[in-house]
Amino acid sequence: RTEKPVPCSGDSGKRGPEGVVKAVCTSEKKGVEKHSVPEGHFLKDFGIEGDAHAGKWHRQVSLLSYDKVKEFNERGAQVEDGAFGENLVVEGIDFRSLPVGMMIYIGDVVLRMTQIGKECHSHCAIYKRMGECIMPREGVFAEVLQEGTIHPGDTVITCYPDENRPFQAAVITLSDKGAKGERVDESGPAAKEMLEQAGYEVVEMLILPDEPAMLKT
Repeated sequence: RTEKPVPCSGDSGKRGPEGVVKAVCTSEKKGVEKHSVPEGHFLKDFGIEGDAHAGKWHRQVSLLSYDKVKEFNERGAQVEDGAFGENLVVEGIDFRSLPVGMMIYIGDVVLRMTQIGKECHSHCAIYKRMGECIMPREGVFAEVLQEGTIHPGDTVITCYPDENRPFQAAVITLSDKGAKGERVDESGPAAKEMLEQAGYEVVEMLILPDEPAMLKT
């Protein structure tokens, strides 16, 4: 049994805006629009149980402001919840205006914002119909720090991160043989150790083949 988190107790102590969950959305596979569900079970270091975008990475959960979706729909889009690929639609919070590292408390669930916006590599059906898509510009991503269940109607509390928190880093090793598992990567762990000794928090380590397109992604 997990203890109920106390918002802002371990952060800067400065409260951010509050909102309300309007919809929880998931999809069984990538590349399709998500659909609203009655509840979402959020798993620590993973994301929403049963969602195709969950996993051990920094974009476990995606969030979008209900107010931004409403503005978009008023221009004639008429999109349903989850159409932009968002997991949580929240009213009352402009996520785009908040900094990375922002803490988000929803019931027992604790999220930490890891990314603002994203590059759109292939235009979705909404973009082709409307000429734009708000998710790459307005959407944010988060990781799950404490598990629990979220329902529409739940209160969302945000807290600003500690200004003195360490810088974060990711280590990417480019190696064809390493990516295939034919050679043990020693440079990545060495870089991680050096960064940690310098005071950084290493949040991700990747081994990629020596391909420029994959590195760009």
